Amino acid sequence: MPELGVIPPVARSLAQWHRMIDANDLSDLESMVHPDAVFRSPMAHTPYVSRPAVVLIINSVLKVFKDFVYYRTLASADGKSVVLEFSATVNGKKLKGIDLITFNDEGLITEFEVMVRPFSALQELGGEMSKLVKDKIPQYKGKL
Repeated sequence: MPELGVIPPVARSLAQWHRMIDANDLSDLESMVHPDAVFRSPMAHTPYVSRPAVVLIINSVLKVFKDFVYYRTLASADGKSVVLEFSATVNGKKLKGIDLITFNDEGLITEFEVMVRPFSALQELGGEMSKLVKDKIPQYKGKL
């Protein structure tokens, strides 16, 4: 029986995701992301489109977050989407957030959406992320 009611390929991907996060090593992330994946940022209205965009953003955010921990997981009825609730700090500001991750039938990430609160911590996160990716990320903005 799949973990959390997710389909087996998603369960495998989730297990790999958690192993990578626990090891602070995202070297296998690219293999988990669909080429046309979409990243929806809490700081940007327009989504970022493509595997390289998703990989760049997720690798960068893990450099910014301190004391990052997932503490709750919820799954959709179809077994292809999960919500991972987390907490972290950015420059001393505590935040809570969720990663809404959608997978395809093969277990590849097709959409990754992040929501963060409170606003002051989101602003801090946005400022730090801008320092890391502002020159690299504009090419990935896309219209869906």
